[in-house]
Parts: sequence; C-alpha cells; structure tokens
Amino acid sequence: MRETTRTDDGRWIVVDGRRWRAEDPSLPADAAARLRSHLGRARSAVRLAETDDDRDAARDRVQLAKEGLGERGDAWWDLSEADRAARARDRLRSLDELAPPTR
Repeated sequence: MRETTRTDDGRWIVVDGRRWRAEDPSLPADAAARLRSHLGRARSAVRLAETDDDRDAARDRVQLAKEGLGERGDAWWDLSEADRAARARDRLRSLDELAPPTR
C-alpha cells in the first residue's frame, strides 16, 4: 500500500514522494462523496473507452470531478468558501447531465 501524508498547511497530499493538491476540506460530505463517485466512474470509462471520442469525453468528466473536488483549476485556498461551494455545485450539475448517477 502506498504511503500518503498531508502537508502541514493541509493543501497537499504526498504519495510516494510526489505532491498532489488535496481535496477541498470545506466541501459538504455529500457533495464530496458524489464528486468522488463521478470521478471513479469517469476513470473507469477512460479505461474501458473503445474510441478516442469516448476516451476524450471520459477524460473531460474526470477533469470536471477533479475541479469540483478542488484538486484542479483555481486553487481552493485562493477562493472564498462561497465560490468553492458554487464550483462544486456547478461541476456536479454538469456531471449529472453527462453521466446521470444510477440508483
């Protein structure tokens, strides 16, 4: 199993010596869980894509989920909490339209 640590400022996680932006800690638990679900399904779609167009569409979904989680795009610590919440809601709305969750 990979060793994961978080930097003292909470902005980064370190996995096997490589630094990655951490998930926005202010996201509501339900929104973060939905974004992580979309992320997992999008990553799976990237692996299973049979055409370049399908792979590109799945990668776009990965990007949206990562932005919603605060791991890509404008750094979450540079945005107000209201802007961060709005970004997460916007990305969830887009993801739900592109790949509606199954129940």
